[in-house]
Amino acid sequence: MPEGPELHLASLYVNKMCTRVVFTGPVRKSEVSKNPDVPFTCEAYRITATSRGKEVKLTLTPMKSDDPKERVKAGQADQPMDIVFRFGMSGYFRFTTEDELPKHAHLCFYSKETPCRVLSFVDARRFGSWQPNGTWQSDRGPCIMFEYKSFREKVVSHLSDRAFDKPICEVLLNQKYFNGIGNYLRAEILFRLNIPPFVPARTVLEGLESEDLCENEKPVKNETTDTKTSDVAKQKQVKGETGDLLRLCHTVPLEVVNLGGKGYDPQKTDYSDFKAWLQCYYVDGMKSIGDHNGRTIWFKGDPGPMAPKDSKSPKAKKRAKKEDGHDYYTDKKKVARKHSESTSKKKVVKQETVTKTPKKEKKARPKEAGTKRRKAEKSREVTEPQHEMRSTARERTSSSAEPTAGPQRRSGRVTRQNSK
Repeated sequence: MPEGPELHLASLYVNKMCTRVVFTGPVRKSEVSKNPDVPFTCEAYRITATSRGKEVKLTLTPMKSDDPKERVKAGQADQPMDIVFRFGMSGYFRFTTEDELPKHAHLCFYSKETPCRVLSFVDARRFGSWQPNGTWQSDRGPCIMFEYKSFREKVVSHLSDRAFDKPICEVLLNQKYFNGIGNYLRAEILFRLNIPPFVPARTVLEGLESEDLCENEKPVKNETTDTKTSDVAKQKQVKGETGDLLRLCHTVPLEVVNLGGKGYDPQKTDYSDFKAWLQCYYVDGMKSIGDHNGRTIWFKGDPGPMAPKDSKSPKAKKRAKKEDGHDYYTDKKKVARKHSESTSKKKVVKQETVTKTPKKEKKARPKEAGTKRRKAEKSREVTEPQHEMRSTARERTSSSAEPTAGPQRRSGRVTRQNSK
């Protein structure tokens, strides 16, 4: 999912590619998109972009004619329009020729040139959205990268809010306070500070000042302090030694931006530098566990006391072989596939056991019949010895008249007839 750095890089990409490019005509939306139409048509206009947290704003500005007497035609825009984009899971901008228009381009701006070029908003999964005549969402906080002072003041002044009762890893995804932080950023920030993901957010943030006092100060030395030192001073010393979480929420995203655009380039799709930059998220040897909202958090060591009880014991994960280093949707699909495969295997095993049980019964029945026959034969052997001795004596006397071969019943009848 694109996070604050990716959306800022997207705005830089638009400004770079659309410099001195004149666009014309209506803004066209794809037939499959459920987002609103953009009621903007102009013979000549320019496009600029700005970002704030997890939002990007495109500004369409009509170009005024040099002739003051020339009037704007009916149906043509004469005022700028702002379109606010939210990228969802897979949104990005791309600038191509009309023949190379991407398959999942859902909003297109056409240039006034030959051959025509197109700036398009591409979103394969269609979770992204746009709002014509839109403004920044009011329930989103200040940008972590470019409104650092306001961001810091808002967090520190609202620590009594119930939102900070939750684990720190879940609070970092709350865009009301941390506008721009996403899944990979929260993992990297907590890893660098050696903070377990499932500790109370308020305990982590308490003691931080609304102003970044440590930004221009020297690091705190490891010296013994007087026993009379106040608790506030001790808290400041601990925060200075372990690091300032709010400051890292500002500096770590800027590191991604400073990769030089290599973390965001829809034409090259080269994420090698971004993967090399990652220290925790989807890195070999790290652990992962689902938070209370079902989002996967990557960490090292103990998860913390507020970890979900019904979650499985975390195991070391290996980096998946894929182009995008931060793709959650496919991870969820893989988990669902594994679950379905395991359930199907269980069903097959159960069916096999059901079909095998009758065979055991069949095998058991002839055994029982065999034992009954043996008992009957033994009982016959016990009850018939005298009869056999008598018949043998009679057979000896009549051996010249009748052969001994053949069944016993027949020989008995013959001897009786002879005796008569």
